[in-house]
Amino acid sequence: MKSITLDDEAYALLEMWKSSENESFSGVVKRVVPVRGTLGAFLSFVDRSGTDSMAGNDVLESCANSRSAAKHKQWI
Repeated sequence: MKSITLDDEAYALLEMWKSSENESFSGVVKRVVPVRGTLGAFLSFVDRSGTDSMAGNDVLESCANSRSAAKHKQWI
């Protein structure tokens, strides 16, 4: 077990992520923070957190797709 220090703003943000009164902050971190550097972990995070259905994703996807097509045209 480790102790960490959070400022009031970080504590409030972490507290908002609690899914129930009984969930520990360790549980929140394990549920919300993806393992760094792996696509599989990122996809699991997206699946668990529901970020794939957030408002505005269509705009991000459109931008990513347009850049993907543009990168093959060197003079754009």
